[in-house]
Amino acid sequence: MKISNHFYRTTVRASFRILGCCGILLLSILHAQAQTDKRMIRIAQIEVDSTQLKQYNAALKEQMQTAVRLEPGVLTYYAVADKKDPSRITILEIYADSAAYLKHIATPHFKKYKATVAHMVKKLELVDVNLIGSAKQHGL
Repeated sequence: MKISNHFYRTTVRASFRILGCCGILLLSILHAQAQTDKRMIRIAQIEVDSTQLKQYNAALKEQMQTAVRLEPGVLTYYAVADKKDPSRITILEIYADSAAYLKHIATPHFKKYKATVAHMVKKLELVDVNLIGSAKQHGL
């Protein structure tokens, strides 16, 4: 039985396309497994002595800016205050991984922050969380 040249070329092309798609799918799966999110995400809920709020906010901003500038493992900080009670502060902290966090809390600027605000903080609760999802406007 003789197979036509056209049929043979078409079959070979289709086979290569299927193999290529399977290869791409396999590489995508392997890449996704390698990219498992190792980030450490923490929410700090802080109650500050309202008479020292200005000083606390200044120390917090200095610590956050220094950490992001000097430490590649410190990815994000967002600090917000309750509109009704500005002495209630929530901070979202994102680190590359738990090793980056441990490195961060050993830095001189973090130790300075902790010493500076020790008498200002009335309550501190740390909550480790997992990211469910995120969304933001393009370009932000």
